[in-house]
Amino acid sequence: MSSVTALKSWLAGRTREQLAELLEQRDLPQAAGYGNRGLTTLGQLAEHLLTGPCVSGALREVTLGDLQVLIAAARMAERLHGPLEGGVPAAPGQFGYRAVRAGQDPAERAVPRGQLLDWLADGAEQRADAEAALERLAARALVLPPHTAKVSVPLLFHQRVAELQGLGGPADALLSAAYNAPEIHRIAEGLGLPKARTRDAAQLQIAALLGDPRRVRELVATAPGEARDLLDKLVAGPALLRTHCFTTQYGYYSGPNSKFLFRAGGSGDPGTDWLAARGLVVPVGTDLAELPYEIGHALRDDHARPAFQPAPPPVTAVVPLPRTAAGEAQSAAATAVSRAELLLRATAAQPLAVRKAGGIAVRDTKRLAKAAGAAEQQARLWLDLAANADLIAPHRAEVPAPRGRRPAPPPPARMLPTDRYDDWLAASPADRLLPLLATWAVTPEVFSYWPDQEETPVALISPQDPMAVPLRTALLDALAHLPPGQGLAPERGGTPGPEAAAQLLACAAWFQPALADPGQDTVARAVATLHEAEILGVTAHGALTAAGHAVLALLHAGAARHFPTVPGAGPDLSDHPALAAAVRALGEALSHLLPPPQTTARFQADLTATVTGAASPELTDLLSTTADRESEGHAVVWRISPASLRRAFDSGWDATELLERLAAVSEGGAALPQPLEYTVKDTARTHGRMRVVRSACCIRSDDESLITELSKVRALTKLGLRRIAPTVLISTAAPDTTLAALRTAGYAPVLEAETGTTVIERAPDERAPATMPSLAQTRHHYGPGPHTAPALAAELLTTR
Repeated sequence: MSSVTALKSWLAGRTREQLAELLEQRDLPQAAGYGNRGLTTLGQLAEHLLTGPCVSGALREVTLGDLQVLIAAARMAERLHGPLEGGVPAAPGQFGYRAVRAGQDPAERAVPRGQLLDWLADGAEQRADAEAALERLAARALVLPPHTAKVSVPLLFHQRVAELQGLGGPADALLSAAYNAPEIHRIAEGLGLPKARTRDAAQLQIAALLGDPRRVRELVATAPGEARDLLDKLVAGPALLRTHCFTTQYGYYSGPNSKFLFRAGGSGDPGTDWLAARGLVVPVGTDLAELPYEIGHALRDDHARPAFQPAPPPVTAVVPLPRTAAGEAQSAAATAVSRAELLLRATAAQPLAVRKAGGIAVRDTKRLAKAAGAAEQQARLWLDLAANADLIAPHRAEVPAPRGRRPAPPPPARMLPTDRYDDWLAASPADRLLPLLATWAVTPEVFSYWPDQEETPVALISPQDPMAVPLRTALLDALAHLPPGQGLAPERGGTPGPEAAAQLLACAAWFQPALADPGQDTVARAVATLHEAEILGVTAHGALTAAGHAVLALLHAGAARHFPTVPGAGPDLSDHPALAAAVRALGEALSHLLPPPQTTARFQADLTATVTGAASPELTDLLSTTADRESEGHAVVWRISPASLRRAFDSGWDATELLERLAAVSEGGAALPQPLEYTVKDTARTHGRMRVVRSACCIRSDDESLITELSKVRALTKLGLRRIAPTVLISTAAPDTTLAALRTAGYAPVLEAETGTTVIERAPDERAPATMPSLAQTRHHYGPGPHTAPALAAELLTTR
């Protein structure tokens, strides 16, 4: 039975949920491409699942242990069946990806299951691990059905078996791509080969020597110690080396067709120079060289048991968690909610200007950081999370009608709260933190990492780091495998020490093999990711919290596949039960972590109001109107003053109503302190003694002495005040400007309509439309048939 036929039969036995999960793992139907063909039958789906690009995409979620099983199957197939002839990965066709070519059936290269397990496993425990790995891979259609007696894997693994083993490319191809004739003759001379008349003849001699394992081993036996040490590392894989041994023929520029020269004076490393002079490392890019396939193959023990690491390496640089770890996680989560709320309230009160070059101006970031009581780096993090959670969005007002022939320029874009913001603000602390944590988990960016140290960081960058989510997931996976009750060993500053960070990255690389050779950039991004996790309450003292485990479960459910849609930030999940369950679990974890909001405050005689814990939205609105926030932390202190009370009176409240509202939220029903009552009543008595009349524009007051005083205040000179009656002044400024100037000068005016009635000043709430797409709209599919994985799975199983 052919692989396509067997796979089609296996697909027909899947449930709707199992098939939908497989489709989402392979980014289908979107990745099926354009055109009229699409995926309308299980046979077409089976063909597509065997294509190289589709298989390659599935490897993003495969651990190192499972990948080693696939590589071992391809290696055994090469030993039993010989190298794959004509093995070229399928290239994109006009309508998606070409299926497996006739005559190249993976079933023809199947290997005995028992023989593969014997080769992989060293003992009963490892054999059980290998059996479990085969079953996991079979569920992902990476081990092809049937796999009871024999194991076959897609052609991609046979085509790239050398690369997957950490071996380099063929020597002849590398030499042709890297060098011109003089360098080829120089390498031939370094190998002691007879002088050839042409470049081709010299390269044939080099390829013949390097292709002979016996001659390669004899050559390596004469190498100096530094070269042998370097070879040991390259042979183990990966076969890439950072070196300054070569320079391009064009200087610093290295294009796809650039040739390389040996750097004058060498690289500074005698071992590397010895290898380069004999063609044992060949340049493949700027400051990057590769060990040819023939060298690695000759120096490896081909009969050795294949590498199989069924479990991640342990992290031993750990310390016991302190008793305060759970409390500190709760405090971090509560602080995160509070600061995000303060920052978004400040944004609602004074929308942010969006720079033409993108992002938010540094001055606005500093203003928001001050309002939230946070560092600028954290303020940028909250802004980015809020924007990607669809709580704020850029909005541009309508273009005004032109006054002449030239069109009016478009007004600048401003960052406003969206239609979802008010519901978010009214939710409990746990429900407010949930969309922020879900957004942090799935957004392809490490927001607090800024690669260019000479460039000023800005908020609201476009997420475009493809490795951010894999790195984040792998780090959380590694933390989840720490011993219970243990956290990473910290340095003095509280961050993980160098040894702990190195061990954690090594463990993370098991979950995400693409991290196997982390550079300095990856290390810096990992440290920034861990710092963000601690700020959000995902980790505490180098260990995952309950919320952190729930965030990891959300990632394992495939939440990141749907970005820019964020499961947990509002979209309907009825067609994705696994995602819905993961979001519910995260909400429950946060509900246990964060207590319900407080609805009362403790008022004291020094005119302060203290709220222990997070205040409810109603209590926050009341205190924000009547008082100024004075301190943050577990207990938030508000300061009531005549100036803050005037804000409440400007909003239309009177003293009686305000005292009733404050008494209703007094902790334990306690009576309000007398100093507070006196301050409210005294401020109300003086409030509105002068009135700004909507005209063009005048100030009136029954207190003639007050009018006289106003006409002589130097701070009001810019209003151009002129007295036209004992109780009336006229102003050259507009009513809103006049009101603002009077209040800045310490007075308490109110706005009066032309009819003589007091006008309640309420600025209209500006909101931008919510823009987050539904899960069905996240990824565009232009082919025929259903556009989502659940719908396609249902149709394929119905029409089989």
